[in-house]
Amino acid sequence: MHKVKASAPGKLMLFGEHSVVFGHPCLVTAVDLRLSVTVEENDEHFFSLEAPDLALFDYHKSRQELGQGNLLKAASFLETCLSFFLQRHPQEHGVKVLSKNEFTSSYGLGSSSASTVALAKALGEFYGVRLDNEELFDLCYQVVLSVQGVASGFDIAAAIWGGTLYYVTPKAPAKQPSVLPLAIDELPLVVGYTGIKADTATLIRKVQAAYSENQQQIASIFEQISNLVEQARSALTASDFAKVGELMTANQNLLRQLQVSSSELENLIVASLAAGALGAKLSGAGGGDCMLAVAKPAQSAAVAQAIASVSGKIIEVKTNAEGVRLEN
Repeated sequence: MHKVKASAPGKLMLFGEHSVVFGHPCLVTAVDLRLSVTVEENDEHFFSLEAPDLALFDYHKSRQELGQGNLLKAASFLETCLSFFLQRHPQEHGVKVLSKNEFTSSYGLGSSSASTVALAKALGEFYGVRLDNEELFDLCYQVVLSVQGVASGFDIAAAIWGGTLYYVTPKAPAKQPSVLPLAIDELPLVVGYTGIKADTATLIRKVQAAYSENQQQIASIFEQISNLVEQARSALTASDFAKVGELMTANQNLLRQLQVSSSELENLIVASLAAGALGAKLSGAGGGDCMLAVAKPAQSAAVAQAIASVSGKIIEVKTNAEGVRLEN
């Protein structure tokens, strides 16, 4: 039986949360926790999905139903991806999709984007449609926009290109993003999870509403964040991690002004700094999910212990991970 498997990495936002939605640059790194999607022939249903991590075991849709009506949240990204792919590249054969995740979607490491990218890659190979990185991005970006209503695309870019990226959101839906891979050997990070799943779309809309109400003030914060991104880009490529830490703490101060941090995130950040971290900040939309700290190797264990002491869960990841790939 014809079968194709592809996998894509999760991500960590390093600098530039929220301002990236408004066209400012950010820095993001792919992590070695991956999500895999297997596509195989299915004669019974046009689309069937098994995703044990999402408690989906017998989800299926006919050709006529695909992408229609109120989509089941757990299946929405994968079903929409298949629907959009077939609109662009019509096919006759049905498929069965199996999704398997090495990390829980609760962490906020970009599982939805990783699954979308992995499925698009697998579908291209399965149906014999050659998709380069730019075409993959365009398809997946449209999928996430359709499902969430808002998207910056940095997590899609990380899943596709991998490594550590300097990224700027497309100026319009039909445009391509600016993606610049950075030559970085290591990122000495300690990653802590708050135990709270954040609602990314809600937090993005919260900042959008603040921007509408006080454009001058919020635009100034975005400009300051952009300045930190540019400095961090240079510091990272120079392996100046003391500077990177300083800039992370400054970025966190600006995110506090956007009111997207939380008491749980602050507890982990304060504990890591007290234990000797060079700097720390939330990673992602905020409200929960993960934080990260930069620490010298000699201090990383103490920083991790401090995060754990205030109910944080340490997430073991390696950065600069490979982007989307075929597994068979």
